[in-house]
Amino acid sequence: MSVYKKLFQQTFIYGLATVLPRMMSFLLVPIHTEYLPDESIYGEISVIFAYFVLFNVVLSYGMETAFFRFFNKQEAKNQVMSTSAWSLVLSTLIFLGLGIGFQNQISGFVQIPSEYINLIIWILALDAFVIIPFAYLRALGQPKKYAIIKIINVFINVLLNIFFLVWLVNWYSEISVFEKIYIPDFEINYVFIANLVASATTLVLLLPFYFKLKFSFNIQLWKKMMRYGIPVLIAGVAFSINEVFDRILLKYLLPAETAEAQIGIYSACYKLAVFMTLFATAFRLGIEPFFFSHAKTQNPQKAYALITKYFVITGSLIFLGVIAFIEPLKLLIIRDEAYYDALEIVPIILLANLCLGIYHNLSVWYKITDRTRFGAYISVIGAIITLAVNFILIPVIGYLGSAIATLMAYFTMMTLSYIYGKKYYPIPFQTGKIMMYLLLSTALGAISFYYFTENYIFGIASILVLASLIYANEHKEIKSMLKS
Repeated sequence: MSVYKKLFQQTFIYGLATVLPRMMSFLLVPIHTEYLPDESIYGEISVIFAYFVLFNVVLSYGMETAFFRFFNKQEAKNQVMSTSAWSLVLSTLIFLGLGIGFQNQISGFVQIPSEYINLIIWILALDAFVIIPFAYLRALGQPKKYAIIKIINVFINVLLNIFFLVWLVNWYSEISVFEKIYIPDFEINYVFIANLVASATTLVLLLPFYFKLKFSFNIQLWKKMMRYGIPVLIAGVAFSINEVFDRILLKYLLPAETAEAQIGIYSACYKLAVFMTLFATAFRLGIEPFFFSHAKTQNPQKAYALITKYFVITGSLIFLGVIAFIEPLKLLIIRDEAYYDALEIVPIILLANLCLGIYHNLSVWYKITDRTRFGAYISVIGAIITLAVNFILIPVIGYLGSAIATLMAYFTMMTLSYIYGKKYYPIPFQTGKIMMYLLLSTALGAISFYYFTENYIFGIASILVLASLIYANEHKEIKSMLKS
């Protein structure tokens, strides 16, 4: 059971590294929804951040996952470090040069003003430079350092957003220093300047990693890593389409006069599902190194099955908890009532992200067996579903169609991974129990949201019913794990 203890400790700290920054960045949602001029500005920022997600994946081109695989597989770990790091440095410098040189053409293609493009290019480049240093910290099992740097990054970002959007914009006429640096109608630039400073600070904190590197590049190792990483890149691009491309599609498929306002409303309510996203992301960060490092231990499948079951249990409780307390949460996070029109998407997005988290757990089979191409196949299928359903439903039901598309894509990916995993790397999942917890939480959540909104008695009772069932089925196993 010491294996599970270590996993829990790492996941908990990675959780802090993810949850605390995201909770701090939660401040950005009320700040942006309250202090940005209107929903359309927030919508424009959301579209740009959608491109961020897509290009972050492209600029890493699967090298982070390849690093983990080969760092645990190869004896010459320094070769893995230097080869992966210098590969990303070179490719990022090429991107930086091309991006700056062709920023006007890029601006015209994506329909984003060139003044934003310049900031975006620099942020993307700075973020790419720290991919391998962060992966190195995770591979060494140093989640505390990882967490501290992540928290510093978001603290700077949030603090500068507050300074620019709240203090500077509202008090520039009363404080002479503020008046000298204030620029009218510069809110979007301020948001990205804050992001740029935070990214630059992160790179400075991680620079010692590069001082450790040797100027060596193993071309044969690089080719192996690229063969492993390219399917991960394809899967990552497909994932980014599933995750954020709906904002871009909404911009082009909704009437131009209302599109950005609708995107702003949709994006703000999407944030209410962040608790599930935080849990799934933190769990994935802790679990990925664990999967690789324990692949050769005796009967690792048993451990993987147990981990997946408790992921589903925890995710089901989070799903019900957010649904039960949706009213106070919306008041805490979204300050402007104009954004509440999209609350109907919250249960759908919560369930979609739970399916995505289960998919990440199930995906161990193709990573361990070096069949990463299956990850690409499954993700591409998910992306096709996302695009097709968005194109069909957005003109009919707007952003609700985007939420439905997200759920359909992630549910399909989860199902396909389970089916193929049974064939290539059988894991003894307790499928009956997992399905029972999922179906019960979904049913209770739907009843609570659609028929008993603001009825906290029903919401709390639903959580207790699910928790009681879990305790009845799992209390012996849980006690055994806690004792160890």
